Amino acid sequence: TGSGKTTTLYAGVTAINKADLNIMTIEDPIEYHMAGASQIEVNEKKGLTFARGLRSLVRQDPDVIMVGEIRDLETAQIAIQSALTGHLVFSTLHTNDAPSTMTRLVDLGVEPFLVSSSVLCVVAQRLVRRICPDCKQEYVPDTAELHGFDLSMQDLPKGHLWKGKGCTACFNTGYTGRTGIHEVMPITEALKQQIVDKVPAGEMKRVAVQEGGLRTLRMDGIAKALMGQTTLEEVATITQRDTF
Repeated sequence: TGSGKTTTLYAGVTAINKADLNIMTIEDPIEYHMAGASQIEVNEKKGLTFARGLRSLVRQDPDVIMVGEIRDLETAQIAIQSALTGHLVFSTLHTNDAPSTMTRLVDLGVEPFLVSSSVLCVVAQRLVRRICPDCKQEYVPDTAELHGFDLSMQDLPKGHLWKGKGCTACFNTGYTGRTGIHEVMPITEALKQQIVDKVPAGEMKRVAVQEGGLRTLRMDGIAKALMGQTTLEEVATITQRDTF
């Protein structure tokens, strides 16, 4: 979906990659080759689905398993069972934010108590365009623009924000390249209970923010705008306003 999930997935596995770890992956397709890892590519025409490939991997006693994407109940169940039996499992799902991952797994048919027992941390992310460094300039936003993000002039560290004026280097867009904004949600004891109780994702997010210090995608986007990496306009395009 162009949000950079695969890059982050590989980065997570690569960060712990050591010679004494048996790392195995099932992917569709294999996008990067990892030294020391055994990688299998899904081939549904030949009957090699995520679920079938994952079942095969588990029999080979891996320490770390990377599942490119959880698309169905069978894959989810095998991945969760693998996590519960001592394997470290990395994977991705398509959801709007971090808390929605929990409800998505339950909606697939996974028992809530299994989700709460197996998931350690969820990272949601989006990509925003970076302000072009060649035409980056300061500007003072008006009250209406700030109000849309629940900000005031006092929230601006230097009393201004930045935007790209547009130049030949950025084809007059004001942007070059992209950077990630993230929502990192460790699964605390309070969140585990909410998962078991089937609490809606919106309420789960409210508790994670107010009691667990979660920084939402919107919050992280705003922080990066205040640092001059991107613009509030870009953040508004990519994220939804927090409603709690």
